[in-house]
Amino acid sequence: MLTTLDTQQIAKPQTSQPAPQPPPPAASRKRGHAILLSDRIDTSQLEHDHVVSTAPLTYKYGKDGFVTLFRYGVAVMIGLTPEEEDEVLKSLQSRLIRPVQPVEEESVVIDLVPDRDELIMPGGPIALKTITPDSLVVIADALSKSVVLARDERQVAAVFDLVEPFARQLAEKGRASAGRATIFKQIGNALLVQQRVAGRVAVTDKPDVLWDRPSLERLYARLEDEYELKERTDALFRKLSVISETAQVLTDILDTKRSFRLEMIIVVLIAVELVVAAYQAWPH
Repeated sequence: MLTTLDTQQIAKPQTSQPAPQPPPPAASRKRGHAILLSDRIDTSQLEHDHVVSTAPLTYKYGKDGFVTLFRYGVAVMIGLTPEEEDEVLKSLQSRLIRPVQPVEEESVVIDLVPDRDELIMPGGPIALKTITPDSLVVIADALSKSVVLARDERQVAAVFDLVEPFARQLAEKGRASAGRATIFKQIGNALLVQQRVAGRVAVTDKPDVLWDRPSLERLYARLEDEYELKERTDALFRKLSVISETAQVLTDILDTKRSFRLEMIIVVLIAVELVVAAYQAWPH
């Protein structure tokens, strides 16, 4: 004879939670590591076996690793062991022009998931149906731009910290005590950042590999969104514009003060000359 409890259990079958997706095996997972080493890497006459791309220079290294070198100072290593990464960095030491300290780094995990759609989780791994040298070049391009932007953001923030006291003095006291050399130094730093972002690095430009592989456009668009390359570039240029305008105002103030001093010196000299002439003309 069935009790009420037995009837409820028959009428209401238990539901089981879906099993979580297991992580990909280690063989299908690669680690990407981007490092900003210097202002420039001399890649001329750099010969390597198994070169898969020349713009940027990309070659196979180790068992399943790839190294991509960008002339604006970034090395991206994908699928290398820590020991192999050290070997690559040591081999590049003599080719670094104006090394930077501290170095900027960016890491990412790339998973091969042939049975799932391509996906880039916020702050998580990059899931690809197939891992090809061209797709790794696209990923390396996004990583390299991200580390360059990180360095430029830090430098611009430092310039802001130096310019802000001058602007505050101008607002509170009506004058600024900054010297021309200090202001010109800040203008120079801002111009260097602007040159890197818009010139050598060309953050807003797409990688050349997309011309031959338009199917990778979608992957690059997702990487661009994940690392917020456009948004960070726009914010950087807005800050550079503010720095340039502030420096221009301070320079104009200093020029005005210098002109006033020169005028006062000229007036004093004319007065002295008149006194001397009157003294000489006065009968003794």
